[in-house]
Amino acid sequence: MSNDEFEERLTALRPRLHRYCARMTGSAVDGEDVLQDALVKALSARAEGAQVDNLEGWLFRIAHNASIDLLRRRSRNTVVPLTEDVEAAPMPEADIVAVSFQTFLRLPELQRCAVILKDVLGHSIEEVASIADCTPPAAKSALQRGRTALRQFAQMPADTRLPLIPDDARQKMVAFVDLFRIGDFDAIRAMLADDVKLELVNRLKWEGRDRIVPYFTRYAEETKWRFSFGAVEGRPAMLVFEGGAMEKPAYFVLVDWRNDRISSIRDFLFAPYALESADWVRLGPA
Repeated sequence: MSNDEFEERLTALRPRLHRYCARMTGSAVDGEDVLQDALVKALSARAEGAQVDNLEGWLFRIAHNASIDLLRRRSRNTVVPLTEDVEAAPMPEADIVAVSFQTFLRLPELQRCAVILKDVLGHSIEEVASIADCTPPAAKSALQRGRTALRQFAQMPADTRLPLIPDDARQKMVAFVDLFRIGDFDAIRAMLADDVKLELVNRLKWEGRDRIVPYFTRYAEETKWRFSFGAVEGRPAMLVFEGGAMEKPAYFVLVDWRNDRISSIRDFLFAPYALESADWVRLGPA
């Protein structure tokens, strides 16, 4: 496989890999971080001459290990004791997708891995075992237990509380969105830290106030986007809608601050797959 073919396959598989990483880590944003780490490791291994027979399985194994590394660093693992040994039928994909990320995090790692790979992404038990580095019987057992646990969790009362965003963070993001809405990008540039970082996820990374000027120029020239204040996974965000459709955003933008200066902008324009997995809510006007 040539380098061009390899990179084309990576691009094609990126949304599926992100679905896995997002559910394993409990966050679409963290899932993107893990995915980027996994792809860097994959490219490095290929440059060092790694021979790969099953590219998709190999990439999922790298993504799985990167997800587990993140979870263990953050000590977010929770064990769910289950005694049922009954055969559990697969949950419909629509039901699986509707399960919140925090609910997935209540499953032990192997159960979470098995349910996502088998019921969401359609892998076989043998492929699950290969990716998770376990035996097929262990993968099958984890799958059954994970399905049973998710059904139990689904019967519990849902927590519908909206995330509480500190007033200071809310005010800063509302001001940022309002300036985008009226196209006052000079005012936004005045808010940038000298060492501000810009990431157009899945496309490029720039650093420095002067370096990211084209970013705002492009938005100033484009008229199809509409902007609203909202929250993505509890973080203040700018939700971006295409044209007049305001039911669901096309993508989102995250902004970090250092005191009263913008220290980083993370724009998911070129990673719309992230929104598929993200919990979001619009908190500002349409």
